[in-house]
Amino acid sequence: MVTLSLLHPGQNTTIKEWKFTDKTSVVRIGRSPDNDVILTEPLVSRHHLELRKINSLPHPSAWQAINQGTNGTFVDGILVAQTPITDGCLLQLAKGGPILKFQLQAQIPVTAKSLYPSSAHCQHSGNPPNNLFCIHCGEPILVQRVVRQYHILRTLGQGGMGTTYLAWDKARSVAGTPQLLVLKEMNADMAKIAKAQELFEREARTLKTLHHSGIPKYYDFFLEAGKKYLAMELIHGQDLEHIVHEQGAVSPEKAIAWMIQTCDVLNYIHHQQPPLIHRDIKPANLMLRTFDRQIVVLDFGAVKEIGTYAGTRIGAEGYCAPEQERGQPLIQSDLYAIGPTLIFLLTGETPFKFFRQRGKSYRFNIDGLLTITPQLREVIDCVTEPLPGDRYTSAKQLSKALAACL
Repeated sequence: MVTLSLLHPGQNTTIKEWKFTDKTSVVRIGRSPDNDVILTEPLVSRHHLELRKINSLPHPSAWQAINQGTNGTFVDGILVAQTPITDGCLLQLAKGGPILKFQLQAQIPVTAKSLYPSSAHCQHSGNPPNNLFCIHCGEPILVQRVVRQYHILRTLGQGGMGTTYLAWDKARSVAGTPQLLVLKEMNADMAKIAKAQELFEREARTLKTLHHSGIPKYYDFFLEAGKKYLAMELIHGQDLEHIVHEQGAVSPEKAIAWMIQTCDVLNYIHHQQPPLIHRDIKPANLMLRTFDRQIVVLDFGAVKEIGTYAGTRIGAEGYCAPEQERGQPLIQSDLYAIGPTLIFLLTGETPFKFFRQRGKSYRFNIDGLLTITPQLREVIDCVTEPLPGDRYTSAKQLSKALAACL
């Protein structure tokens, strides 16, 4: 049986429910009277969303969502065109539109009051909008689903390798204060690719061995129902890409200070035995932590040990060193990425815009940019030399060169 529950905005309580028997194979949702679920809100299209049963092994009752609305459909906060859906996921018809909870069995919604007898009497009333935890009983107001002891509260983001969730583990709560964490789930399509599995497991192994304030802490790694999961520290802050997109280019002093902090993390991982190369340094993977304004390096899914065989080309366009493009990354490849990151921070534009032919090779040409001093331009030129041997030899050496520009 499929149950669709229309949730009250901001309160996560059920306004209305629609139930469909096991014989139902298609559920149509929209404004038009010929839909199975009729929602008359203005953001909803006449025929907005179709839910269709997929009769395939090993999950004969799997379902997928197919967007047909002009304003889009979001599954657990992610804009989709067509995607598999799971028990407990949230379907939002347009940004700011109505939210439906999808359930595969007739069951009580997974909330704190159904998970914990101590809070069974609590109705979670009187909570401010967007509260994650009830101010009365202290339990989560709404849990999308539970994986082992981890209670998934919302989706944080989705990449090619995996989906990250904001999760809560009751055992980690300290003195009544809920302890949130990040739970990364490997995407189902990636689980079929051996290289993707290797990278996902490598990230877990790497984080488990690293102990630095500029790297998220490792908590757990496990396999559940055929899917791999990585639990790690939640960093409260904003990544540098979002900061620049929202606020514009930053001052040279701020950009240099952030890159010096990044160099400190790189110096730490480059001095592991064997040395580690991050391979994906870019503004989106550098988080400015809120409480101490320090840089935290994220996403160790592409990390590689020095001395292992030449691998697949990994790296972001515009930030990837030439030798890394060829699948032969070095420590200097991580340092190279600091150059285009500085260009992005100081200009607010993609560094690829400044990448053009200079002499016999392609280089970043930042001549004439008033926000970049001649001394800092020399540092960027040196760290982005085409040949690794012409760059700074270590993160510590680069850090000293940056500090001299302040």
